[in-house]
Amino acid sequence: MPNRLAQATSPYLQQHADNPVDWWEWSDEAFVEAKKLDRPILLSIGYAACHWCHVMAHESFEDEVTAAYMNEHYINIKVDREERPDVDAVYMSATQAMTGQGGWPMTCVLTPEGEPYFAGTYFPPEPRQGTPAFTQVLQALSEAWNERRDEVLTVSKDVLSHLRSDIDPIGGDLGVEQLDAAVESLAKQYDAESGGFGSSPKFPPSMVLEFLLRNAARTGSQQALDLVAGTCEAMARGGMYDQLSGGFARYSVDRFWRVPHFEKMLYDNALLLRVYLHWWRQTASPLAARIARETGRFIIDELGTPEGGFASALDADSDGHEGTFYVWNPNQLMRTLGPADGAWATELLGVTGGGTFERGFSTLQLLNDPDDQARWDDVRAKLLDARAGRTRPARDDKVVASWNGLAITALAEAGVLLEEPDFSAAAIRAAELLADVHLGDRLVRTSRDGVASTHAGVLEDHGAVAEAFLAVLGTTGDAVWLDRARVLLDRVVDHFADPAGGFFDTADDAEALVVRPKDVSDNAYPSGTSAAVTALISFAAITGDHRYRAAAESGIASAASVGTQVPRFAGWTLAAAEALVAGPLEIAVVGPERSELHRAALSLSSPGAVVVAGEVGTAIPLFEQRDLVDGKTAAYVCRGFVCERPVTSVEELRAR
Repeated sequence: MPNRLAQATSPYLQQHADNPVDWWEWSDEAFVEAKKLDRPILLSIGYAACHWCHVMAHESFEDEVTAAYMNEHYINIKVDREERPDVDAVYMSATQAMTGQGGWPMTCVLTPEGEPYFAGTYFPPEPRQGTPAFTQVLQALSEAWNERRDEVLTVSKDVLSHLRSDIDPIGGDLGVEQLDAAVESLAKQYDAESGGFGSSPKFPPSMVLEFLLRNAARTGSQQALDLVAGTCEAMARGGMYDQLSGGFARYSVDRFWRVPHFEKMLYDNALLLRVYLHWWRQTASPLAARIARETGRFIIDELGTPEGGFASALDADSDGHEGTFYVWNPNQLMRTLGPADGAWATELLGVTGGGTFERGFSTLQLLNDPDDQARWDDVRAKLLDARAGRTRPARDDKVVASWNGLAITALAEAGVLLEEPDFSAAAIRAAELLADVHLGDRLVRTSRDGVASTHAGVLEDHGAVAEAFLAVLGTTGDAVWLDRARVLLDRVVDHFADPAGGFFDTADDAEALVVRPKDVSDNAYPSGTSAAVTALISFAAITGDHRYRAAAESGIASAASVGTQVPRFAGWTLAAAEALVAGPLEIAVVGPERSELHRAALSLSSPGAVVVAGEVGTAIPLFEQRDLVDGKTAAYVCRGFVCERPVTSVEELRAR
């Protein structure tokens, strides 16, 4: 019979609804039950598109014997990390502190008070390469709880003490000197042969690339621009990018971007859309323009939901194997395309007889532009048609506020710059969904099928959604989006701020966990702090209210030590600091015929420039005393609300 998870809204939790494990959702009731029965808690955290989560579920959670032991000796809680990033953050910190590494599925054992005394990730069903079997772990930890309780409680207290002492990073400055030094630090870690930073596995360094683009715009640094170009080209031409329908996979398991972990995440594609758009803006690279368009199209076509939002992810697996939907062998290409085109495509796409992936299959790479574009267009269409007959990966269709915010911001800007009005329309629809469904008395993190969950938004949600609302404001000139952003940022300042500096990741009136998380490091997507400061900087630029700029400066200072010591994990904060150094510029485009001036304003690469286009007299502080010039639409370029002489032509604006 289905367990309690059958009533969950999360697709990930529903994947476990038919397990023989007596799962609980994260709830007060589960902890009450643990105290009543005097049992430890087995906490399992993952997400719907996680390949190894599926593996462990099949090997252990679907096994009757394993499940029976879990049910007899533990209270078992399953958490979707995408719904509860606060819970995930606390126990991921514990996992990293106890093991030196982290990942998903994450497996923690807690006291009934929620204090961790054991943590790990994937455990196999039998001992393997020095890793104990999951059942061995369960038995040892249950025996420890029942027979060596004092030892267990000592460990849990030590872990909590460590987590609490590690919560406040050292503040500092992120000025011109530190920003330029961060570029030098990144250059030393750059893989000159393959692009990217470090060795395998390689994750798309989206936020670092945005920082490098901004630094290059400020300083004219060819070095910073070369780091971007080498990485962006390598990612776009390798197997991590879907050469047929667009969209980036989660990461590359090798240093050459050849073989990905095939899950496709909304946040990766939203961030990369923005990077490729800005790379094109600064260099006019045709490759950058193509990838930006295709990525925007992928987000809308593959992740768009009927309600107007964007789904979280596409799974890595189909037909029981990872990557089955995406990989090919030479015989498949020959059957689909015929001998001549099949041989041509095999060479063009790097498909080999032995395979570059598994089981003789290859990922598709496009290391060189086709010598015959019309032929490639025809081949691509045939391969897409053939692939459409395969089993598609499952889709996690929940809408996550912060990730939708990232997508809205990227699509709104891309719609104007690339002259793709459907991108802009999709951004506005998604923003309206967030405003109507997620923004009630307080921001809700997730929804599904147009119905909001009960999970409160965390700091990253408030920051990313506020930035998205400001991006829609910039596109529409409708002041309602400014008011909505203000609601979110007032809550950030009033309920997330740490009196000692910076921000906590959860509000002061949110559910209390064993530790109140505060992590300024960017990971797969911007940290709560960097997302918040980005929105606060833009809001201050539009309103002239220094309270919000001061809050942003406090947030940046709280992350300065990460930015200077390990810049690979502070790209978004470094990008925000570049905006502060640049002003940022405030550009108001006012008047009825504003599309060309609006596009020209967004084409300026000044770091973090804020552009708002709308009608004269709209209730936006940046528009005050901004009128037509000789009856023509005008652009006002300002810094700190002090403006240069307005211009009425694209040529004049570009000259500025």
